[in-house]
Order: sequence, then C-alpha cells, then structure tokens
Amino acid sequence: MRKPTGKFPLVATRILIGRARHQAGTLSASLRGLGATVIEIPFIEIRKPASYRPLDQALKSFKTYDWLILTSVNGVQAMWNRLRMLCIPRSALKHLQIAAIGPATKKAIVKHGLKVKMVPEEYVAESVVKGLRDKVNGKRVLLVRAKVARDVIPDELRAAGALVDVVEAYETVVPEKSRARLHSLMKNAKRRPHVVTFTSSSTARNFAELLGNTRVHTLKNVKFASIGPVTSATLRELEFPVAIEAREFTMGGLIRAIVLACYAEPSD
Repeated sequence: MRKPTGKFPLVATRILIGRARHQAGTLSASLRGLGATVIEIPFIEIRKPASYRPLDQALKSFKTYDWLILTSVNGVQAMWNRLRMLCIPRSALKHLQIAAIGPATKKAIVKHGLKVKMVPEEYVAESVVKGLRDKVNGKRVLLVRAKVARDVIPDELRAAGALVDVVEAYETVVPEKSRARLHSLMKNAKRRPHVVTFTSSSTARNFAELLGNTRVHTLKNVKFASIGPVTSATLRELEFPVAIEAREFTMGGLIRAIVLACYAEPSD
C-alpha cells in the first residue's frame, strides 16, 4: 500500500465494503472521494421477518408503552413501513420517549417527524443501558430490532425493573450470490483488498461464512477495519485480527480510522 498524501489519502488503497447493497453508497462514495478504490460485495442481506404479527401487535399497542428503543436505520425503516401498512398515524408515537443507537438512527427517526429523547454516548448496547437504567423502573419498553441480536438491552433493563417487549422488524441473512465473487476477489493477489470494512457483528459472521475454509490462503496483507468494540470482539472470536478500530462508532469514525491507519503504513 502506498503512503497516502494530500487531498486523497487513500490513493492506491483497495477497500472492500460489505454493507447491504442499499446501504453501501454513502460509505463507498466517501472513501472514493478520498482516493480509494472501492469494491462492493455485500456480506449481509436484509429480509422481512418470517411473520410481522409480533411487530404489528406491538405497533397497535403503542399507547401502552413508555419507551421505544430503535437500534438501527433498518429497524426504523421497517417499523415505519408497517405503520403505513396498518394506517397508524405518527401521532400515536408522540407520547413515547425514544432512544436511538447512533446518529444515523436518530436522523432516520427525526426524518419522520419524531423527537429522540436519548442517544447514548457510545453507540453500543451497553451505553444504552447506562443511559436508561435509572429511567425505566416500572416502565414499559418496546425494543424494535433485527432477528439476531445481543440480549444486553432487554436483559439489563428488565433487571432495572422495566417491562420489556422485544420484536423483530427484519432479519439479516448471508447473500449467497456474494460467495463466488468474494472467493474470486480474495484469491487474486492483484485485486485483493488492502482493507475490509465491518460495520456490525453480522457482517463479520457472514464474511466468515462466505469465505469458508479458504481464509488461510486469501487474507495475506489484508487489514480488517471495525466500526467499534462489539464488532471487533466478534471478529476476534472468529479468529480474524483487527488492525483498525474506529474511536467514534460511526461511518465517519470508521473512515477516519482507516485514513489514520493508512498514514501509518510504510510505502511499498
């Protein structure tokens, strides 16, 4: 990798983006603007849940909840789509105290005309719990999230005296069409990325699933870039070394961490 300079610090740096196809655009555009060669192969695909019944029942019962917690932009969008399908007006949510994990999630909520009461200092489940622990005793909390997710938030809030309902708004799956593309890319030393980005634990697990048993031969000189400590922990559990970790757990923080890491690289 050539040492980056000037307005384009990521020149000659190949970066693999594994976000879902419909979400990769902003990150890819930002990295290209810094000179990087961006390769998009989704490690994750967003699908509807097997049944909307639990989510629909919760949405129809909004008046019984005190807090609503949304953990991702995908969750916000999935919930809003169901609100439209069920003809539930925005006013049905006005009484709720809303917590959002991360500025992107907050922005998606505000876009729909709602106020966000709390965004944790760090954009991880533990920080949400810290911010809400002394506010939820005896309160009813609705957590809208993906099918597969850590149980830190519901477990800890229940321990703090909250009545927590968890509903699935969407699920993430391995995109099988990406398997052959990823294998072809990683086996070619001239095309292999210098950096692979991971924006969630799901992207890490799915990357491992897609790569399969070929990892030993295809990861030479590849650096893994993580959006934060939870994703980093998942990568290490999968026996992938984490070379880059964002200090601020956002896309901007991830980009800054990649740029700093590239500045630290010796010239080829």
